[in-house]
Amino acid sequence: MPKENKCNASLFSTTCPYCGVGCGVDVTIEADANADKKLTDLRGSSDHPANFGRLCVKGSKLLETNTISGRLLSPMINNKKASWDDAITHAASKLNQIIAQHGPDSVAFYVSGQLLTEDYYIANKLMKGYIGSANIDTNSRLCMSSAVAAYQRAFGADAVPCCYEDLEQAELLILVGSNAAWTHPVLFQRIERAKKLNPDMQVVTIDPRRTATSELADIHLAIKPGTDVVLFNGLLAYLAAHDTLDISYISSYTQGFAKVLNNCAPWTIDKVAKQCDVTELQLLSFYKLFSQTDKVVTAYCMGVNQSSSGTDKANSIINSHLATGKIGREGCGPFSLTGQPNAMGGREVGGLANMLACHMNIENPEHRQTVQNYWQSPTIADKPGFKAVDLFENINNGKVKAVWIMATNPMVSMPNRQKIAKALKKCELVVVSECVSKNDTLDYAHIALPATGWSEKDGTVTNSERRISRQRGLLPAPGEAKHDWKIMCDVAKAMGFTSGFNFDSPSEIFAEYTGLTKADNQGSRDLDLSALCNITETQYNRLRPVQWPVNKSAPDGTKRLFTDGKFYTQSGKAQFVVTEFVAPEQLTNSYFPFILNSGRVRDQWHSMTRTGKSSELTAHINRPYLAIHVKDAESLMLNNNDLVSLSAAHFNNAAHLQNTTLHYRQKNQVMLPIVIDNNQRQGEVFAPIHWSASNASSASITSLYTDANDKISGQPELKHAAVNLQKVTYQHYGQLFIQQDLKVEWLREYFDYFVTSPVEKGQLVFFATDQPLAVIKRNLQLQLPLYDEWIGASGTILNSICAMRQGVTTLILLITPNHIDVDPSWIDSLLNSKNVTSEQLHGLLNQQPDKQFKQGKLVCSCFKVGENTIIDAIKAGCNSVDSLGRLLQCGTNCGSCKSELSQMVKQYKPNKFFIEQDQLIALEAIS
Repeated sequence: MPKENKCNASLFSTTCPYCGVGCGVDVTIEADANADKKLTDLRGSSDHPANFGRLCVKGSKLLETNTISGRLLSPMINNKKASWDDAITHAASKLNQIIAQHGPDSVAFYVSGQLLTEDYYIANKLMKGYIGSANIDTNSRLCMSSAVAAYQRAFGADAVPCCYEDLEQAELLILVGSNAAWTHPVLFQRIERAKKLNPDMQVVTIDPRRTATSELADIHLAIKPGTDVVLFNGLLAYLAAHDTLDISYISSYTQGFAKVLNNCAPWTIDKVAKQCDVTELQLLSFYKLFSQTDKVVTAYCMGVNQSSSGTDKANSIINSHLATGKIGREGCGPFSLTGQPNAMGGREVGGLANMLACHMNIENPEHRQTVQNYWQSPTIADKPGFKAVDLFENINNGKVKAVWIMATNPMVSMPNRQKIAKALKKCELVVVSECVSKNDTLDYAHIALPATGWSEKDGTVTNSERRISRQRGLLPAPGEAKHDWKIMCDVAKAMGFTSGFNFDSPSEIFAEYTGLTKADNQGSRDLDLSALCNITETQYNRLRPVQWPVNKSAPDGTKRLFTDGKFYTQSGKAQFVVTEFVAPEQLTNSYFPFILNSGRVRDQWHSMTRTGKSSELTAHINRPYLAIHVKDAESLMLNNNDLVSLSAAHFNNAAHLQNTTLHYRQKNQVMLPIVIDNNQRQGEVFAPIHWSASNASSASITSLYTDANDKISGQPELKHAAVNLQKVTYQHYGQLFIQQDLKVEWLREYFDYFVTSPVEKGQLVFFATDQPLAVIKRNLQLQLPLYDEWIGASGTILNSICAMRQGVTTLILLITPNHIDVDPSWIDSLLNSKNVTSEQLHGLLNQQPDKQFKQGKLVCSCFKVGENTIIDAIKAGCNSVDSLGRLLQCGTNCGSCKSELSQMVKQYKPNKFFIEQDQLIALEAIS
């Protein structure tokens, strides 16, 4: 809804499309004389309860990435432009044909937390109530399904008990497997502020890596990967041994404690310390804090969930809270932080293959009857469908012959990439609904359908704290793009389902969905939006953020669940769940001696189809990498920027690795440059998830992960792979700056290794090759025939080539037999200049930039403050993040860089030894 009207400008509120924090965003829309709308300004919504005006760097750059470039603008059939009528008819008739021949379980939908709740609802209704199969799963299976399963086992429902205020009101906040500083930056800023206001607040981080989040921690436990169950089972044993259980809460509100306690009893301090590979002193410090603190929140994320034992890990955390009564009250609870903007909304409407809509159970006949009666549908799925890993396995083996993929890129996000490619290649029908014209999955689409994106989509999303917010359609759909719910309704009607899909607006879908949460409920289900089921379209458009349940007894929403000690289990009591430590499937050995971990970087999102457009967002980390401990690097004789190939046992022959004496190179192998990082544990490496075949030759790391997944939730293991590293060398390494975008297909043909990245005035390509310099130049000249002047120069360090078009510098190539590391902003500044001077050419050859380009690696994206500038300020006396902000402005806008600034202060501040001694004394005092 518009907040104000000023001439031809209006301010609208919507919701950020990135992580599960669900930040409110205010956007100014201006219309020109032709009534064409344009987004002209964006800021955080000061009145949104998730962010109170804060935005992270990704959210603050939304307008810069919200461009029409790279958009899919018309339907495509077999890579040829088609009409909507033809595309809808073709998809519907082919689906009907396959269902008629092979039954409803031969088709599947694979959807996404990028969809709005209304889109999700239609997809679930079509598949489960009309096609009659439960073969609809979501990429949210990859990020939070273990948390869902754990909540269901303990509470009888997928009910997140906490709210964001609890993170600020906790006296002890435990962050497990969460680098919130980078993945949930606005929540992290709220936590930082709470700790600043209450210095007695304690923060513990539990993560094999020391991440940016650990900068806020009083204690960091760098546990051995996969040992979370051991840690929390040991905590429960410690609580019992030291008489710090809440016996009254256990007896009044829970069941199954004795069995769980008996299971945990063997995990003594010494055994836990040995298994988790931490010291007994560290362990005792953590256990004492938990036992002696009244208000405790344990917030956990992908490091817990993305595991073959993720459900048990989450339940071991929940057990600890139930055993101490630290749930259902202010500043307490086990809190799963979701990764995507609408992962929660998908859970609400049945986007997972093992549930019905509105938190009803697909294996419960009464629930099936409720849903079918409400939908008046011809059928209803009566058994769980294929979860994500099994879904693609069954596409591969031919049981599933058609898949409709919506708003997700499984070729990049699913484990075992090579199997996903094989499955999609064999699949009889692959339909992809997307807003981008190019990604790794679209390469396999028989039918591509253009969908609307953020600023065009209209509906609702639900964040990690159960808060429903409106994501508003601000701009008209570009080209021929349509809303996902509309596309699905058109296909449903073309399939012959004449009723059930006659919606004209998302508000109508929302009304039907909320009505279903009320059906046969009477307080038996946690998800209840009955107070919203009769709202008008005008009220829907004005809907304010609200946390469910929203019903007669809580018309303004509900902050916390289980405040009365009543749960949604059959007995009404919470269930303790026996959890077992199971080692990850892929164990290291002499051939595959390293454990690979993966995750996000600060300024990027998923497969970079949006954030990858922004030169400012890519400036912080502009290419994929492999982080490795210094001692491991030394043992392999590796230096920063050296290239290594990574291989895993499930697709490489160990004997080959044992016998080879040559550098290991394989086409399409994973190949990454080294970053030496002592925040890694020895024997472990880390790589980011974002790069793919759309922007790099060899950075799709999901090929290194197997199909291993949690036996309960189906969530795949995406944090643990056993890998081999082999150093790879080339004759030439280079950086190519060019005003136009070179096609990936061309780069793949001529370079053995490459990564593309946007810069302000064009494209940057990092590359490595064995081709001679003359051949590289000739290939460029053949690819770029309109460049009319080529200037080459040679130096002792590197060679350079500049290309002109009508006297303007449009290409700069730097190439050397060794790795080069130059400031991209410096080279980029020379593009589009009339002439490159001899001084600048000399600077290129000797890597001596102009004075204004000596800042080093970008740290603060908002104010473009570089590493060298910050280090100089610290050495000159800036001894805190606040003082750096006052001097340089870094960290004073979105705050995403504050953890990195804190790390730099500790590293470069004078008297570093005494700071570390103080920290050691503080740790001993706690213990």
